[in-house]
Amino acid sequence: METKPLTIRVTLEATRTYESASEEERRKLDALISLRLSQLSRDKRPLEEIMSEISRKAQERGLTPEKLDAMLNDE
Repeated sequence: METKPLTIRVTLEATRTYESASEEERRKLDALISLRLSQLSRDKRPLEEIMSEISRKAQERGLTPEKLDAMLNDE
């Protein structure tokens, strides 16, 4: 697998953790970050599909149109 350096902004705590890690731990962290970024690039679902999933999950958790309306209107 070909790799290329990437600069990203992270918290100071994350920087300290990475810098204090062993070389083996750094390779594992690099692999995890690479995998996660690759997953994000492959999950290119249409916005409508994502919104439908959010709506379905909200309904499963008890959100009704009336509750949503009340929340949006600060009732």
